[in-house]
Amino acid sequence: MTAKIIDGKAFAATVREKVAGHVARLKEEHGITPGLAVVLVGEDPASQVYVRSKGKQTVETGMNSYEHKLDADTSEADLLAVVEKLNNDPAVHGILVQLPLPRHLNEDLIINSIAPEKDVDGFHISNVGLLGTGQKSMVPCTPLGCLMMLRDYHGSLSGMDAVVIGRSNIVGKPMAQLLLGDSCTVTIAHSRTKDLPDVVRRADIVVAAVGRPEMVPGDWIKEGATVIDVGINRIERDGKNKLVGDVDYASCAERAGAITPVPGGVGPMTIACLLANTVTACCRANGLAEPEGLTA
Repeated sequence: MTAKIIDGKAFAATVREKVAGHVARLKEEHGITPGLAVVLVGEDPASQVYVRSKGKQTVETGMNSYEHKLDADTSEADLLAVVEKLNNDPAVHGILVQLPLPRHLNEDLIINSIAPEKDVDGFHISNVGLLGTGQKSMVPCTPLGCLMMLRDYHGSLSGMDAVVIGRSNIVGKPMAQLLLGDSCTVTIAHSRTKDLPDVVRRADIVVAAVGRPEMVPGDWIKEGATVIDVGINRIERDGKNKLVGDVDYASCAERAGAITPVPGGVGPMTIACLLANTVTACCRANGLAEPEGLTA
């Protein structure tokens, strides 16, 4: 069996087209332009690249982009003041504080200072609780992107066995909640799971989000299963730097029915879903119908 490649780059482009279409309707019919504010503290190179990409794609979909770049030694009080100003700005519908923050800043305190309805990363404790209890929330972008791709490939996920490898607050736990919401039978596996290979072999859907390069070999994968690889790991091979996922792509692709590549799989969906969340937040703030196909 040769797995179907789930092209996250192409799927993300489709999501951005839907976002742009909804933004155009909001402008034309209601005179509203969604706005996304991104706060970057410090000079982390990876964060700077990511923020530039977010800003570029925000503008390309017709939304307003607001960037706030602060010095690495910015005090907690000053950062909280910036967030509070954005909370109270009606032109801003989504707020994202780029992580990681400098070590002297309390990430939990800062994230939980964002108004929950503007928390387009879905990290605020209120959104975590709402998602966990099956209520309307802002959903973390990466798990939302994974869910969109799974729904597109399978249609209904009802009754499928899913294994999520990884229990992080950013991916693993919310991914499990989303799969439960779509009536999967869900197992969260991690470093202390007994007989991990056998646990994974039972799964119709495997979501690998553990942060260990090529940890999952092909003989862990059930014939025909769908593999969603969230990992992005930089390794050195044959004297060159290479990006690989959390699964061994070559061997897993021989057994899987469908698989996401790295790069070009889950990664592009994260920013696309950030834009989708911003449009959703804008619609909710104005009492308008939420965009179809862009929410959980």
